[in-house]
Amino acid sequence: MNKNQANNPKTTLLLKINPTNPEPEKIQTAAQIIQKNGLVAFPTETVYGLGANALDSNTILKLFKTKNRPMDNPPIIHIADTYQVNLLTKEVPKNAEILMKKFWPGPLTLIFKRASIIPKETVANLDAVAIRMPKNKIALSLIKQSGTPIAAPSANISGKPSPTTAQHVYTDLNGKIDAILDGGPTNIGVESTVLDLSIDPPLLLRPGATTFEDIQAILPNVLLHHSIINSEQNVDIKQARSPGMLHKHYAPNAEMLLIDGAIQDIISKITTLAEQYRREGKKIGILATDETQKEYATMNTVKSMGSRLNLDTIANNLFKKLREFNESPVDIILAESVPTDGMGLAIMNRLQKASNYNVLKA
Repeated sequence: MNKNQANNPKTTLLLKINPTNPEPEKIQTAAQIIQKNGLVAFPTETVYGLGANALDSNTILKLFKTKNRPMDNPPIIHIADTYQVNLLTKEVPKNAEILMKKFWPGPLTLIFKRASIIPKETVANLDAVAIRMPKNKIALSLIKQSGTPIAAPSANISGKPSPTTAQHVYTDLNGKIDAILDGGPTNIGVESTVLDLSIDPPLLLRPGATTFEDIQAILPNVLLHHSIINSEQNVDIKQARSPGMLHKHYAPNAEMLLIDGAIQDIISKITTLAEQYRREGKKIGILATDETQKEYATMNTVKSMGSRLNLDTIANNLFKKLREFNESPVDIILAESVPTDGMGLAIMNRLQKASNYNVLKA
Protein backbone atom coordinates (compact mmCIF):
# COMPACT_ATOMS: atom_id res chain seq x y z
CA MET A 1 0.00 0.00 0.00
CA ASN A 2 1.45 3.39 -0.97
CA LYS A 3 1.23 6.54 1.15
CA ASN A 4 -1.77 7.84 -0.83
CA GLN A 5 -3.74 4.67 -0.28
CA ALA A 6 -2.90 4.72 3.42
CA ASN A 7 -4.25 8.26 3.73
CA ASN A 8 -7.37 7.48 1.67
CA PRO A 9 -8.34 3.87 2.43
CA LYS A 10 -11.98 4.38 1.36
CA THR A 11 -12.87 4.31 -2.33
CA THR A 12 -15.40 7.01 -3.17
CA LEU A 13 -17.82 5.91 -5.87
CA LEU A 14 -18.46 8.67 -8.42
CA LEU A 15 -21.74 8.23 -10.30
CA LYS A 16 -22.61 10.64 -13.10
CA ILE A 17 -26.39 10.91 -13.14
CA ASN A 18 -28.97 12.56 -15.39
CA PRO A 19 -30.37 15.61 -13.55
CA THR A 20 -33.70 15.66 -15.41
CA ASN A 21 -34.27 11.90 -15.55
CA PRO A 22 -32.14 10.21 -12.85
CA GLU A 23 -31.26 6.62 -13.68
CA PRO A 24 -33.12 4.36 -11.19
CA GLU A 25 -30.22 1.94 -10.80
CA LYS A 26 -27.85 4.75 -9.78
CA ILE A 27 -30.37 6.13 -7.30
CA GLN A 28 -30.81 2.61 -5.93
CA THR A 29 -27.06 2.20 -5.47
CA ALA A 30 -26.83 5.46 -3.52
CA ALA A 31 -29.98 4.70 -1.51
CA GLN A 32 -28.58 1.34 -0.40
CA ILE A 33 -25.51 3.16 0.92
CA ILE A 34 -27.75 5.51 2.94
CA GLN A 35 -29.74 2.51 4.23
CA LYS A 36 -26.50 0.87 5.35
CA ASN A 37 -25.63 4.09 7.21
CA GLY A 38 -23.05 5.32 4.71
CA LEU A 39 -22.45 8.86 3.42
CA VAL A 40 -23.54 10.04 -0.04
CA ALA A 41 -23.01 13.48 -1.58
CA PHE A 42 -25.79 14.63 -3.90
CA PRO A 43 -26.88 17.80 -5.69
CA THR A 44 -29.72 20.03 -4.57
CA GLU A 45 -30.86 23.25 -6.21
CA THR A 46 -28.72 25.24 -3.75
CA VAL A 47 -25.40 23.43 -3.14
CA TYR A 48 -24.25 19.80 -2.94
CA GLY A 49 -25.26 18.12 0.31
CA LEU A 50 -23.56 15.30 2.22
CA GLY A 51 -26.34 12.91 3.06
CA ALA A 52 -26.74 10.55 6.00
CA ASN A 53 -29.62 8.71 7.65
CA ALA A 54 -31.05 11.44 9.88
CA LEU A 55 -32.48 8.92 12.34
CA ASP A 56 -29.28 7.00 13.10
CA SER A 57 -27.14 8.72 15.74
CA ASN A 58 -23.93 6.81 14.92
CA THR A 59 -24.16 7.79 11.26
CA ILE A 60 -24.71 11.41 12.23
CA LEU A 61 -21.58 11.31 14.40
CA LYS A 62 -19.69 9.91 11.41
CA LEU A 63 -21.06 12.74 9.27
CA PHE A 64 -19.78 15.37 11.70
CA LYS A 65 -16.37 13.71 11.92
CA THR A 66 -16.00 13.38 8.14
CA LYS A 67 -16.74 17.06 7.56
CA ASN A 68 -14.75 18.16 10.60
CA ARG A 69 -18.00 19.88 11.54
CA PRO A 70 -18.42 21.33 15.05
CA MET A 71 -20.94 19.30 17.04
CA ASP A 72 -22.95 22.42 17.92
CA ASN A 73 -23.73 23.13 14.26
CA PRO A 74 -26.97 21.24 13.44
CA PRO A 75 -27.54 19.96 9.88
CA ILE A 76 -30.77 20.37 7.93
CA ILE A 77 -33.01 17.33 7.46
CA HIS A 78 -34.13 16.84 3.86
CA ILE A 79 -37.47 15.22 3.07
CA ALA A 80 -39.32 14.22 -0.10
CA ASP A 81 -42.93 14.60 1.04
CA THR A 82 -44.63 17.09 3.35
CA TYR A 83 -46.27 14.30 5.39
CA GLN A 84 -42.81 13.58 6.83
CA VAL A 85 -42.91 16.92 8.64
CA ASN A 86 -45.59 15.51 10.94
CA LEU A 87 -43.34 12.56 11.84
CA LEU A 88 -40.36 14.77 12.68
CA THR A 89 -42.03 17.59 14.61
CA LYS A 90 -44.19 18.10 17.68
CA GLU A 91 -46.51 20.48 15.87
CA VAL A 92 -46.90 22.13 12.48
CA PRO A 93 -48.05 25.74 12.81
CA LYS A 94 -50.57 27.12 10.35
CA ASN A 95 -48.05 29.56 8.94
CA ALA A 96 -45.75 26.60 8.18
CA GLU A 97 -48.47 24.95 6.12
CA ILE A 98 -48.89 28.15 4.12
CA LEU A 99 -45.14 28.49 3.51
CA MET A 100 -44.71 24.82 2.57
CA LYS A 101 -47.53 25.07 0.04
CA LYS A 102 -46.04 28.24 -1.44
CA PHE A 103 -42.29 27.49 -1.42
CA TRP A 104 -41.77 23.69 -1.26
CA PRO A 105 -40.03 22.08 -2.91
CA GLY A 106 -37.50 24.89 -2.90
CA PRO A 107 -34.71 26.73 -1.06
CA LEU A 108 -36.55 27.37 2.20
CA THR A 109 -35.69 25.59 5.46
CA LEU A 110 -38.22 25.76 8.29
CA ILE A 111 -37.41 25.21 11.95
CA PHE A 112 -39.97 23.38 14.09
CA LYS A 113 -40.13 21.94 17.58
CA ARG A 114 -38.64 18.49 17.15
CA ALA A 115 -40.22 15.11 17.74
CA SER A 116 -38.47 12.53 19.92
CA ILE A 117 -37.88 10.24 16.92
CA ILE A 118 -34.94 12.46 15.95
CA PRO A 119 -31.69 11.65 17.78
CA LYS A 120 -30.22 14.48 19.81
CA GLU A 121 -27.00 14.23 17.76
CA THR A 122 -28.91 15.21 14.61
CA VAL A 123 -30.11 18.46 16.15
CA ALA A 124 -27.05 19.32 18.28
CA ASN A 125 -29.06 18.73 21.46
CA LEU A 126 -31.61 21.39 20.52
CA ASP A 127 -35.37 21.24 21.04
CA ALA A 128 -35.80 22.29 17.42
CA VAL A 129 -35.26 20.70 14.01
CA ALA A 130 -34.53 22.31 10.61
CA ILE A 131 -36.36 20.71 7.67
CA ARG A 132 -36.59 21.38 3.95
CA MET A 133 -37.74 19.74 0.72
CA PRO A 134 -35.16 20.30 -2.05
CA LYS A 135 -36.22 21.21 -5.58
CA ASN A 136 -34.00 18.70 -7.34
CA LYS A 137 -35.06 15.42 -8.95
CA ILE A 138 -31.91 13.57 -7.91
CA ALA A 139 -32.24 14.65 -4.29
CA LEU A 140 -35.95 13.84 -4.10
CA SER A 141 -35.45 10.44 -5.75
CA LEU A 142 -32.63 9.58 -3.35
CA ILE A 143 -34.67 10.52 -0.27
CA LYS A 144 -37.71 8.54 -1.47
CA GLN A 145 -35.67 5.47 -2.39
CA SER A 146 -33.71 5.57 0.87
CA GLY A 147 -36.93 5.43 2.88
CA THR A 148 -35.60 7.79 5.54
CA PRO A 149 -35.20 11.53 6.05
CA ILE A 150 -31.67 12.54 5.11
CA ALA A 151 -29.53 14.93 7.14
CA ALA A 152 -27.43 16.86 4.64
CA PRO A 153 -25.10 19.73 5.44
CA SER A 154 -22.99 21.05 2.56
CA ALA A 155 -20.65 18.41 1.12
CA ASN A 156 -17.36 20.09 1.97
CA ILE A 157 -14.82 20.34 4.76
CA SER A 158 -16.33 22.71 7.31
CA GLY A 159 -15.32 26.33 6.89
CA LYS A 160 -14.47 26.02 3.19
CA PRO A 161 -16.61 27.47 0.37
CA SER A 162 -19.69 25.33 -0.18
CA PRO A 163 -19.59 22.96 -3.19
CA THR A 164 -21.66 23.75 -6.27
CA THR A 165 -20.22 20.97 -8.46
CA ALA A 166 -19.35 17.33 -7.91
CA GLN A 167 -15.70 18.22 -8.56
CA HIS A 168 -15.76 20.55 -5.54
CA VAL A 169 -17.04 17.64 -3.43
CA TYR A 170 -14.42 15.29 -4.87
CA THR A 171 -11.65 17.77 -4.07
CA ASP A 172 -12.72 18.01 -0.42
CA LEU A 173 -14.02 14.53 0.37
CA ASN A 174 -12.59 11.95 -2.02
CA GLY A 175 -11.58 8.91 0.01
CA LYS A 176 -13.66 10.05 3.01
CA ILE A 177 -17.22 9.31 1.87
CA ASP A 178 -18.91 6.39 0.13
CA ALA A 179 -20.33 7.98 -3.01
CA ILE A 180 -20.93 11.18 -4.98
CA LEU A 181 -23.90 11.60 -7.30
CA ASP A 182 -22.69 13.96 -10.04
CA GLY A 183 -25.75 15.76 -11.36
CA GLY A 184 -23.90 18.74 -12.79
CA PRO A 185 -23.66 22.24 -11.31
CA THR A 186 -26.32 23.45 -8.88
CA ASN A 187 -28.83 26.09 -9.99
CA ILE A 188 -28.80 28.62 -7.14
CA GLY A 189 -25.33 28.41 -5.64
CA VAL A 190 -25.96 29.55 -2.05
CA GLU A 191 -27.61 27.60 0.74
CA SER A 192 -31.31 27.75 1.57
CA THR A 193 -33.07 30.44 3.55
CA VAL A 194 -33.61 29.35 7.17
CA LEU A 195 -36.75 30.53 8.98
CA ASP A 196 -37.46 29.70 12.64
CA LEU A 197 -41.17 28.97 13.12
CA SER A 198 -40.70 27.45 16.57
CA ILE A 199 -40.89 30.96 18.04
CA ASP A 200 -43.23 33.91 17.66
CA PRO A 201 -42.72 36.15 15.78
CA PRO A 202 -40.95 34.03 13.14
CA LEU A 203 -37.24 34.78 12.81
CA LEU A 204 -35.15 34.59 9.64
CA LEU A 205 -31.81 33.08 10.69
CA ARG A 206 -30.06 32.75 7.32
CA PRO A 207 -30.92 34.56 4.07
CA GLY A 208 -31.13 32.64 0.82
CA ALA A 209 -32.94 32.45 -2.51
CA THR A 210 -36.36 32.55 -0.83
CA THR A 211 -35.88 36.19 0.03
CA PHE A 212 -36.86 38.12 3.13
CA GLU A 213 -39.27 40.06 0.91
CA ASP A 214 -40.85 36.79 -0.33
CA ILE A 215 -41.52 35.68 3.24
CA GLN A 216 -42.58 39.10 4.48
CA ALA A 217 -45.31 39.16 1.82
CA ILE A 218 -46.87 36.13 3.56
CA LEU A 219 -45.75 36.70 7.16
CA PRO A 220 -45.67 40.50 7.71
CA ASN A 221 -44.40 40.05 11.29
CA VAL A 222 -41.25 38.11 10.30
CA LEU A 223 -38.01 39.49 11.75
CA LEU A 224 -34.35 39.31 10.74
CA HIS A 225 -31.92 37.77 13.23
CA HIS A 226 -29.66 40.38 14.83
CA SER A 227 -26.58 38.73 13.31
CA ILE A 228 -27.92 39.66 9.85
CA ILE A 229 -28.90 43.19 10.88
CA ASN A 230 -25.51 43.75 12.54
CA SER A 231 -23.91 42.29 9.45
CA GLU A 232 -20.54 44.01 9.66
CA GLN A 233 -19.47 42.31 12.86
CA ASN A 234 -19.26 38.76 14.12
CA VAL A 235 -22.13 38.92 16.62
CA ASP A 236 -21.78 36.67 19.66
CA ILE A 237 -24.30 33.82 19.40
CA LYS A 238 -24.61 31.42 22.31
CA GLN A 239 -26.50 28.64 20.53
CA ALA A 240 -27.03 27.97 16.82
CA ARG A 241 -30.54 27.01 15.75
CA SER A 242 -29.42 27.04 12.13
CA PRO A 243 -26.33 26.01 10.16
CA GLY A 244 -23.90 28.82 9.45
CA MET A 245 -24.57 30.88 12.57
CA LEU A 246 -21.73 30.07 14.97
CA HIS A 247 -18.59 29.31 13.01
CA LYS A 248 -16.42 30.72 10.24
CA HIS A 249 -17.86 29.70 6.88
CA TYR A 250 -17.25 29.85 3.15
CA ALA A 251 -13.67 31.08 3.55
CA PRO A 252 -11.00 30.85 0.84
CA ASN A 253 -7.43 30.09 1.88
CA ALA A 254 -6.22 33.67 1.46
CA GLU A 255 -7.14 36.54 3.77
CA MET A 256 -10.18 38.39 2.44
CA LEU A 257 -11.40 41.98 2.85
CA LEU A 258 -14.91 43.03 1.84
CA ILE A 259 -15.23 46.62 0.60
CA ASP A 260 -18.67 48.17 1.06
CA GLY A 261 -20.11 51.43 -0.26
CA ALA A 262 -21.09 53.18 -3.49
CA ILE A 263 -19.63 51.47 -6.54
CA GLN A 264 -17.20 54.24 -7.58
CA ASP A 265 -15.99 54.51 -3.99
CA ILE A 266 -15.48 50.74 -3.87
CA ILE A 267 -13.36 50.83 -7.04
CA SER A 268 -11.25 53.67 -5.67
CA LYS A 269 -10.76 51.96 -2.29
CA ILE A 270 -9.81 48.61 -3.82
CA THR A 271 -7.36 50.28 -6.20
CA THR A 272 -5.70 52.14 -3.31
CA LEU A 273 -5.52 49.03 -1.11
CA ALA A 274 -4.19 46.91 -3.95
CA GLU A 275 -1.35 49.32 -4.57
CA GLN A 276 -0.57 49.40 -0.85
CA TYR A 277 -0.45 45.59 -0.60
CA ARG A 278 1.56 45.35 -3.80
CA ARG A 279 4.25 47.60 -2.28
CA GLU A 280 4.33 45.17 0.64
CA GLY A 281 5.13 42.39 -1.79
CA LYS A 282 1.74 40.69 -1.58
CA LYS A 283 -0.07 39.08 -4.50
CA ILE A 284 -3.56 40.56 -4.88
CA GLY A 285 -6.81 38.91 -5.90
CA ILE A 286 -9.85 41.02 -6.78
CA LEU A 287 -13.40 39.64 -6.56
CA ALA A 288 -15.18 42.03 -8.89
CA THR A 289 -18.30 42.15 -11.08
CA ASP A 290 -18.80 42.30 -14.85
CA GLU A 291 -19.32 46.04 -14.73
CA THR A 292 -16.12 46.78 -12.78
CA GLN A 293 -13.69 44.06 -13.85
CA LYS A 294 -11.97 46.28 -16.42
CA GLU A 295 -11.16 48.85 -13.71
CA TYR A 296 -8.64 46.42 -12.21
CA ALA A 297 -6.84 45.46 -15.43
CA THR A 298 -3.37 45.91 -13.91
CA MET A 299 -4.03 43.75 -10.84
CA ASN A 300 -2.58 40.26 -10.31
CA THR A 301 -5.71 38.11 -10.37
CA VAL A 302 -9.19 39.47 -11.11
CA LYS A 303 -12.34 37.33 -11.11
CA SER A 304 -15.90 38.44 -11.78
CA MET A 305 -18.82 37.09 -9.76
CA GLY A 306 -21.22 38.14 -12.54
CA SER A 307 -23.35 41.14 -13.37
CA ARG A 308 -24.67 43.56 -10.77
CA LEU A 309 -27.85 43.62 -12.86
CA ASN A 310 -28.39 39.91 -12.17
CA LEU A 311 -27.77 39.02 -8.53
CA ASP A 312 -28.93 35.43 -9.16
CA THR A 313 -25.90 34.96 -11.40
CA ILE A 314 -23.59 36.37 -8.72
CA ALA A 315 -25.06 33.96 -6.16
CA ASN A 316 -24.55 31.08 -8.57
CA ASN A 317 -20.90 31.98 -9.17
CA LEU A 318 -19.84 33.08 -5.69
CA PHE A 319 -18.54 29.87 -4.12
CA LYS A 320 -16.99 28.73 -7.41
CA LYS A 321 -14.97 31.96 -7.60
CA LEU A 322 -13.88 31.71 -3.98
CA ARG A 323 -12.65 28.18 -4.66
CA GLU A 324 -10.82 29.35 -7.80
CA PHE A 325 -8.80 31.75 -5.68
CA ASN A 326 -7.52 28.71 -3.78
CA GLU A 327 -5.89 27.62 -7.05
CA SER A 328 -4.32 31.06 -7.60
CA PRO A 329 -1.14 32.42 -5.98
CA VAL A 330 -2.84 35.21 -4.02
CA ASP A 331 -2.09 36.43 -0.50
CA ILE A 332 -5.12 38.67 -0.05
CA ILE A 333 -8.50 38.99 -1.75
CA LEU A 334 -10.28 42.32 -2.05
CA ALA A 335 -13.99 41.74 -2.67
CA GLU A 336 -16.71 44.12 -3.81
CA SER A 337 -20.01 44.32 -1.93
CA VAL A 338 -23.42 44.16 -3.63
CA PRO A 339 -26.78 45.77 -2.75
CA THR A 340 -28.70 43.89 -0.03
CA ASP A 341 -32.16 43.86 -1.60
CA GLY A 342 -33.59 40.50 -2.71
CA MET A 343 -30.89 37.89 -3.32
CA GLY A 344 -28.26 40.48 -2.39
CA LEU A 345 -28.89 39.88 1.32
CA ALA A 346 -27.83 36.23 0.95
CA ILE A 347 -24.78 37.15 -1.14
CA MET A 348 -23.61 39.75 1.36
CA ASN A 349 -24.18 37.33 4.25
CA ARG A 350 -21.83 34.82 2.58
CA LEU A 351 -19.25 37.47 1.66
CA GLN A 352 -19.19 38.80 5.23
CA LYS A 353 -18.67 35.33 6.65
CA ALA A 354 -16.06 34.45 4.01
CA SER A 355 -14.11 37.56 5.01
CA ASN A 356 -14.54 36.72 8.71
CA TYR A 357 -16.30 40.10 8.98
CA ASN A 358 -13.29 42.06 7.72
CA VAL A 359 -15.50 44.76 6.19
CA LEU A 360 -14.13 48.16 5.17
CA LYS A 361 -16.27 51.16 4.28
CA ALA A 362 -15.28 52.77 1.00
